[in-house]
Amino acid sequence: MDFTDSDTDSVTDLAADPTADPETVGPDPLGGVWDVVVVGAGPAGSSAAYAAAVQGRRVLLLDKAEHPRYKTCGGGIIGFSRDSLPPDFKLPLQDRIHAVTFALDGRYTRTRRSRRMLFGLVNRDEFDLRLTQSAEQAGAVLVTGVTVTGVEQQSGEDGRTVVVTTADGRRVEARAVVGADGSASRIGRHVGVEFDQIDLGLEAEIPVPESVSRAWAGRIHLDWGPLPGSYGWVFPKTDSGTLTVGVISARGDGERTKEYLADYIRRLGLSGFTPSIESGHLTRCRAEDSPLSRGRVLVAGDAAGLLEPWTREGISYALRSGRLAGEWAVKVAEAEGGADVRRQGLNYAFAIKAGLGVEMRAGKVMLAAFERRPEVFHAAVCLIGAAWRAFARATQGHTTFAEVMRDHRAARKLASIAGR
Repeated sequence: MDFTDSDTDSVTDLAADPTADPETVGPDPLGGVWDVVVVGAGPAGSSAAYAAAVQGRRVLLLDKAEHPRYKTCGGGIIGFSRDSLPPDFKLPLQDRIHAVTFALDGRYTRTRRSRRMLFGLVNRDEFDLRLTQSAEQAGAVLVTGVTVTGVEQQSGEDGRTVVVTTADGRRVEARAVVGADGSASRIGRHVGVEFDQIDLGLEAEIPVPESVSRAWAGRIHLDWGPLPGSYGWVFPKTDSGTLTVGVISARGDGERTKEYLADYIRRLGLSGFTPSIESGHLTRCRAEDSPLSRGRVLVAGDAAGLLEPWTREGISYALRSGRLAGEWAVKVAEAEGGADVRRQGLNYAFAIKAGLGVEMRAGKVMLAAFERRPEVFHAAVCLIGAAWRAFARATQGHTTFAEVMRDHRAARKLASIAGR
């Protein structure tokens, strides 16, 4: 599909009256001119749709999948994710985590506990469905089963509208578009998003007997793996009697990553149980100077390459960037000319970089050190109370890795030692 700017001045075949209410223009639910069209109904897209809809704008939320649908993800809801949810949102928690068992490639195991909950665990099908429902309740129109193939800026990037094209040949017109269509985003490609870190995550959903599920209740397992920058995890979904077991490492050595997952499952004593789902996905971190907008098109979440580089945690980044994208999409939709559109795009980029960008920069420093000396990180969280408390406070949403690095000389020294 062509991702270049259209030379046409306008699109006139969408509806007889392009300013009419989208719900009254006829049988096509995509017809009319929308204030904001959001592509992708994951956490970033639903958050963007909600943020724009609560301001009273006409918002269309598109997704190629029918919800609920399975998503490869550990489902960890840290403090920053919880704090970014819509008011009165009820988290469909499968478990509440108070303990972490750390291991260094299966050795030197130690469990650390917290009296306060560290974070919660969800199944992404339930969580994402509730987010789309929140967006709909705010006034957004959700249409699923629609595959977006491209986006065209009308009259170049200074035009008044954007056209989103679909696989079935329809053209959807909007005053602003938010691309939240995942790490292989077509909208991100249009914007020009570039990545400097790509990792392969493999995961298995393993149903286990109630006795095994109870033994894991309230506790996760983190294993610093044998490949540079790799680690494995066990996230118990106690209410559904399933363990989510996964590993992640840099892309490029898929066979060894598969071997790591198989060895990890075997070491945990889980190889006798048959997974209900086995899946994989690529996570992509944006290059620091990568664009976040182009004309009237913004990107958020995985489509923008926004995630924590060390842990590869993405839900909180999706929720936070999605909310910002929705708020700025409204401003872009209201912009009268190209200069104002560019100004709002720059303001959105500044908001992302001032918060999530700072966190990502610290995460990349930590990942570089972790790749060289995972044993230093393991010893720190297992043996040094301050390091464990910093880890716990970060998961609870009381601090960030960037703030830990900024405020604690010991943390900076630890990273320096590990990076040598």
